[in-house]
This record gives sequence, structure tokens and C-alpha cells, in this order.
Amino acid sequence: MAILDSKGRLFGKLSILDLGAALVILLVIVGIFFFPGTSGSVAQVGVTTKPIEVDLVVRGLNVRDPQQLFNEGLKEGGKTNIIIRNQPYGQIEVKSVKQLPRTLLVPQPDGSIREMTDPRANQFSTDMLLTLAGRAQITSTGPVLGNSKLKIGMPVELEGFNYNFNATVIDVRT
Repeated sequence: MAILDSKGRLFGKLSILDLGAALVILLVIVGIFFFPGTSGSVAQVGVTTKPIEVDLVVRGLNVRDPQQLFNEGLKEGGKTNIIIRNQPYGQIEVKSVKQLPRTLLVPQPDGSIREMTDPRANQFSTDMLLTLAGRAQITSTGPVLGNSKLKIGMPVELEGFNYNFNATVIDVRT
């Protein structure tokens, strides 16, 4: 009895192509489960992760009671969700929140201009300076949070329990 018959079947029942396909499937399964490879992508090899601080400025946030915003959601020592270029990064620590005074430029009789606090009582616009702290990958082109570079002038979206607004990066410190 021959191992291969005239139609190319092994022992008259199994095709050599069927046997090859089963062997390839078996090797793929072994490769996936027993040799999964290294974690991370090739682009992240040799990149260091360091703590960074990011200063953000918020101009003209329309809010009725800024103190409620600070007490209920955006508070020092708390966490906020950060979104950079429509890419969610996750949570990052809020290191400090400082409400900036609203000011007006007032012309003086001698022709100079003086900055004075805004006396209007019905203003619902708030300016803030926020400092966020987290860990970022430091590359040759700057810090990277998630998959997005973080540079001065970039708009960043902050989201939490009772807020969702945009801010602008004004400083990045490693």
C-alpha cells in the first residue's frame, strides 16, 4: 500500500493541502499563546517616563458659581480627565487651581492706562490658572501624554463630574 495515491491523498483519505493548512493553523496558535512577543511598540523603545507639570489657563469660562465648581469637581488634590487633540488620555492629578481676578484697562486723565479690578457684580465669566501633574514620555521632540505631544499653546479639554471646558497650555515643566 502506497502512502500517496494517484489523487495526492495521504493514506487515501487526507489531502496534503489539508495537512499543510492544519499545520499552519497549529503554528499560529502556538505562536500567539506561547510566544506573545514584547509589550509596547517599536516606537517606544528607549523612551523615558518622567513626572511633569503642566500649567493651563482658562479664559472666559461661563459659570454661575465658580466656588461650586471648585468644591464639587475641580479641586486641588483631585483628578480630572484630560483630552488632547480629541484623544482621551485618562485621569491626571490637579495640583493647584487659582481663580484669576477679572480686570479692566481704565484710561487715566494723564493719558496712561491702569489695570483695575472689574466692579461689575453680574459677571459670570471666570479666568483660572490650573496646574496638572502626571507622568509623560520624554522624547526628542518633547513630552508625550498618551499618544499626543504636549506643547505650549495647545488646546486641552478637561472633563469631570460637573464640568467640561477647554484650556490652553502655557507652560510644561519636567
